Parts: sequence; C-alpha cells; structure tokens
Amino acid sequence: MADPSSASPVGRLAATVERLSREVRAAQAEAEGRALIELAKGVLVERLKCGPAQAARQLAQLAEQAQVTPLELAVDVINQAARDRMSEVTDAFLAATRAADDAENESAAVRLRAAESGVLAADDAQAVADALLEQALRPLGAVAVAVWAAGADGSLTLAGSAGFSPAEAARWRYVPPDVVTVARRGLIEREGQWITTLAATGLPTIGLHHHPDGGRVALPAGTGGRIHGVLEIAWPEPLTPQPPQIVRQVEALAELCAHTLETHTPAQGAAHEPRVLPDAAELMDLADGLHDPALVLVPHLDGDGHLVDFRIQHVNSRFLDPAGRPRAVVNGALLLEAYPMTAGDSELFQRVERVYATGEPFRTRRMNLTALVDQVPLSAVADISISRHGMSVLLIWRIEDETARLASLLQHAQRLGRIGGFEENVLTGEITWNGQLFDLYGRPQTSTPVPLEELPAHAHPDDGVSIRRFLRTLLHHQRPAAAAFRLQRPDGVTRHIRIVAEPVLDTDDRLLLVRGACQDISAQHWTEVALAATRDQLAHTEQQATERNRLTLQLQHAIMPPTQAPLQVSGLQVAVRYRPAETEQLVGGDWYDAVVLPSRKVLLCVGDVAGHGIEAATSMVVLRNALRGLAVTGAGPGQLLSWLNIVAHHLTGNVTATAVCGLYDPVRRTLRWARAGHLPPVLVRDTEAAPLPLVKGLLLGAVPEAVYEETELQLAPGDTLLMYTDGLVERRDRPMEESLTHLLTTARSAPSTLDQQLDRLLTYSKSDTDDDTCIVGIRVG
Repeated sequence: MADPSSASPVGRLAATVERLSREVRAAQAEAEGRALIELAKGVLVERLKCGPAQAARQLAQLAEQAQVTPLELAVDVINQAARDRMSEVTDAFLAATRAADDAENESAAVRLRAAESGVLAADDAQAVADALLEQALRPLGAVAVAVWAAGADGSLTLAGSAGFSPAEAARWRYVPPDVVTVARRGLIEREGQWITTLAATGLPTIGLHHHPDGGRVALPAGTGGRIHGVLEIAWPEPLTPQPPQIVRQVEALAELCAHTLETHTPAQGAAHEPRVLPDAAELMDLADGLHDPALVLVPHLDGDGHLVDFRIQHVNSRFLDPAGRPRAVVNGALLLEAYPMTAGDSELFQRVERVYATGEPFRTRRMNLTALVDQVPLSAVADISISRHGMSVLLIWRIEDETARLASLLQHAQRLGRIGGFEENVLTGEITWNGQLFDLYGRPQTSTPVPLEELPAHAHPDDGVSIRRFLRTLLHHQRPAAAAFRLQRPDGVTRHIRIVAEPVLDTDDRLLLVRGACQDISAQHWTEVALAATRDQLAHTEQQATERNRLTLQLQHAIMPPTQAPLQVSGLQVAVRYRPAETEQLVGGDWYDAVVLPSRKVLLCVGDVAGHGIEAATSMVVLRNALRGLAVTGAGPGQLLSWLNIVAHHLTGNVTATAVCGLYDPVRRTLRWARAGHLPPVLVRDTEAAPLPLVKGLLLGAVPEAVYEETELQLAPGDTLLMYTDGLVERRDRPMEESLTHLLTTARSAPSTLDQQLDRLLTYSKSDTDDDTCIVGIRVG
C-alpha cells in the first residue's frame, strides 16, 4: 500500500528531494576522479612551495592553456612526478606565470611564496605575523600587521602582531563582543575592509595614535566557510587603490592565517577566558534535553573546501518534520535538500551560515519559520536562537502560542489604557475583578470587590444622579449603559472614571450577569480642562493682538500717510509713496520724509527700522522726528546721520536701522547725500537708469559713534532721482542683484509725470516679502 503522506503536495516534494539526493550521490560516486585532482594539487604545493589555493588556480590555468580537462592534466602531473620529472612541470608552471604577469607581479608572487613558506614553518600566530610583515607586506609599504582570533562569543583576541609596540599590543590584547573596531568590520563584512585613511572612519583600532591618517586593510581569515579571525594590515600613509594582483595576494595571506588560527588556543587564566565548548556528543545531549525543537548542524564542504550546505547531524524529540517523515530520514540529510525553502525569503540558511563563519550567536524574536516547520500556520512566528559550538551549529526555535500572545496583548492594552474589567453575578452576588480594576480603586487585590449598587458611596456626592441613572438603565431596563463619575479612593486621591457595562440574560430573559469595564480618564479630563483654559487665553491673546495691531496701524498711518501733499519748490517736482505691508500683523518701521528747510534747501530721506510691530513703529517715529529737528541746524547729511546714530543707540532702546539722507540745493541743482547701510538712490537720466556709487556708512545704532561719508551729485534738467526701501525689491527666491536689475529696467521707461513713474514702480515691483515700501522721487525741472 502506498504511503498516504506521498499523496500530499508536501509528500511529493519530499519524495522529489530524496530522488534528487540519490542522483547527486550517484553523480558523486562517478566523480571519484576528483581525488586525482587533489593529489596533483598536493604535488604542486610540495614541489613549488605554494599554498593550496595558489596550486588550484595554477592547475586550472595550465589546463586551460593546454586545452585539456583538469583531470587529464592532474593525471599527467602525477605520472611525471612518479617518473621524477617534476622539473618539467615546474618549468611549465613558471612559464605560465611569466606569460600572465609582468616583472613587478612576478616579484610580488615570489614574495608571496616566500611568505607562504615562512607561515607554514611558523609554529604560532606571533611567528606568522612576523613572517607576513617581513617577507610579504613590508615590500608593499606596510609597517605593521595584527592577527586577530575570533572567539565563540564574538570577541577578538590579538593572537599575534608585528610592527606595533609591546605596550600597544598589550592594551589591545582583547576586544569584547559588540565593540565596533576596524578588525570587527573586517570580520562582519565578508569582502573585507580596504580603508583609505583611518581618520575618515572614526573607528578605534590598534596603533591608531601612531598612524591616524594611514590606510588599513582588514580581511576575514577563514577556511571551509568558517572564519577563524581577521588579518589587519597598517600603512603609515593613505592607502591608494591596489591592483587586482596585490588584492589577491593579500587575500591569500589571510587564508594562510586561517590555518594557524584554526588551532589557536587563547592564553589561560585571562579575565576573558572563554568557556570550554562541548563536543558533538555533549551538544546532541544538550539538544535532547531541550523542550523546544532543535537541530545540530555540521558544515558540508565541496571538493574545493568551500561551504555549500550543512548536514543535519541530530534532531531532538521535539522536532516534527512537515512532510511527516520520521526523524531518522531527516537525520543525516543536507539542510538545503531536506528543506529547500530555508534559502528563500526566510533567510534562515544565511543566518546559520553567518553564525558558523563568525562565531557570533544570532537571536531574534518573531521570525517566520514556515519554510522549516510547515505544520505551523503561515502567520506563525518563532523565537530563533543560533549558536556555534566547536565545529557544530545548534538551531533552536520556540513557536509562539497565539492564544497566550493575544492574552498578553489584551493585558498590555488594559494596562496602557488604564482599563479594569469586572463581572458580577446578580443571583449569587459573586463579583470578579481583574488586577487593573483593583489598582484603579486603590485597593489591595486581597480586598473584597465593590458591588455595583454600592458605587454611589465611593463616588463624589455631586455625581450621584448620573450613577443612579446608569444603574437604573443597566439593572432595571436591562440595557447597556455608560457613565462618568469621580471616584474617591481610600488614599484620598480622586480619579475621573468612565464605566461601561452590559447585562447578560438567561434563556427566560432574566438578568443573570453584568459585565463591564472601568477606564481611568483623569488625564483626558484634565487635558480637556487645560485645553478649554488655553482656548480662553488664546482668544484673549488674539483680541489683544488685534487691538494692538489696529492701534499700531493707526499710529503708522497718522505719521506716514500713503501720499503727501506736493512740495512747492521752484524747478523741482517731489513725490512720495508709502505702501503698507499686505499682512496687518507685520507692521514695519519703514519711513520717509520730504520737507523744505528754513535755508530753502529740501531734506529728502528714507529709512527702515529693523523688526516689526509697535516697537519698530515707535522707533521709526523717534528717528524721523529727530532727523527733521536736527536738519534745522544746517548740518550736512553726513553729520545728520552721525547724530541720528547716537539717537538710535542711546535713546531708542538700542534699535538698528538703515537710512539715506540727502539735501537738495534748488539754486545750484546739487544733491549732497550720505547713507547708513541703505541701498543707494537710483538716478534716471534720459533713457538710462543706474544706482549712485556707494559711499561708506554703517547702519544706525550698531556702535555708539560712527562717521558717515557724504558726496555731492550735480543734477541736470529732466533728471529723476529715486530713494526707496528694500520692500520695493526684496524677494525670498531671488538674489538682490537680480531684483535691482529689474528695478532699473522698470525705471528707464519713464512716464510723463513723476507721480505716474512712482505708481509704475509700485505696480511692477516683484517683491514678495510682505514688507512696507517707501519711495521718494524728485525730478529737476
């Protein structure tokens, strides 16, 4: 009778895997000739004093050049060695090497062979480090080398070093697990680390203080898929990109170190002495004593010594095969053959491979294990533990109990939500509370629960009406009900509680049970109280701000009207424009003035006080009136700005401002002007417009005393002079130079009247900073 399990999809998959396994074993039996290839590689290693990897590469290269299979060439090598004709093979080997590499590469290959010979002759890791540095690495410019041994717990031990001081080597004798260093990066990164300069990484390592700007190389030292340690090489200068030949040679040196580290034993008695690892028999006994499913895995290598799979050495009694196969069938099979999906999305095989290579244990929670344990639902997860013990790997998983997990989630939800549940039997009077409800009531869990009918006695007197309405709806009308009340606890603390409950009726529609929950909403209650108070305060603040802005605008418009009556000056037209900010909350400090002085000269000025609001507006008033009063003295514009700087620094609360001040003489048609950190005026003559050359002048209020340079400009009939604040040209997304170019372009096309020209400038202004804008223009008649 056929096995019933074979009719299922999983059974058919298992049968297919078993058939493929038989075919693979048959193919392996037919490939016994690979032993001859290994023997030929051994001949080359012995005669040419090279490493196994080098011998394999040279054997493959010679076979390709001779256009024969590796097996045929291996037979030829063995036959020639048996006839003592190895010299001919050696000559062919060296000829192939010279044909592939230039003189420099040949020299490097010779150094590598010498280093390999020294390493094979060394009896410990210290001798290996000395041989590597002197015979192979120092000619490459390296100054130091460190050989690290990787512990089973993820630690690193300095097994040997050369080029570092004894004190430095002693200080770095042991690196605890999880400490990130250059060597640990080389251990984790399977491709190794080629670091141009240590300063760029910020990683600690041995010899860092002696060569902080030097280069480093950290390569994993491993054989057969297992990493035994790290080879770290130090250069005194930044490391330039190395040619592929040098990279391959350094990798070969790391592989040589692995053979020495494979038998490395740390010094006894150290504080970090690792525990004695169990052998295979002890590990299988350990797996059998576990209450969770466990596998004991051992590495499976191919003919070249590369890790390709893991063999299931042992399964414990808790293990259940997804295809229903007996444990004896799974025991001894290859992991990828028995469970191909372990190499898929679960990445379980990669995790096992990494633990075996590095020795660092892997543990995680809630990992999908469907690929290995198909009898568990697809949504099932497990806690995984993978650890290396000697040459074996122990894989343990614990399937999470869905019912226990949901109960745990409910318990955490009740705790976080401060919710307590209860159930009261109205027939027997039996009451059941959970622990959270005892905590809400402030009562020990050994005390007697409070019946629902006694609830008003534990609540605030003002909440009695709402509680009695709740009880009437629940017990008399037998409908679900809810209420909020203030619970007065025995410890004197008052908590705001929301209670919800529902009746449970028997088959005769009589009340049997009452189930419900209480939630502590004290935080929500006080948050609502604080929010209501904040709303009231915000409304009051908004009202105050609106009133403040209204008064500020009234003050500003009273002093700075958008237009001003024209001045009566012979041979001169004067026009001003003031455009308030579009946003009322940004009341600024821009100001202008145009007035005829007793000397019959005309005072022309614009300015901008830093900031917004009532402070900027009042400071603007102070500066504008001060300048008008000072101008009566007959002083020049430079002196007027010096006095105005004193006013800004000492009398207005240390405000800062920019300004342009000019005095126009209508008789001589000259303008004397000075600036204090402000944009220069623009002169429009004929069809050209250009800013006046800059004169030196610091902004007002920055220092107690300042001197301002002034200059004189001769105007001609038809000339137009424009003074303005930065609100006319300033943009958030454009440089100031681009905005000034646009202003000059607009100013060149002068309309017939000065008023029209100023209106045109405001209309075509590309400013977008929502700032005030002042313009003062004069045109000589």
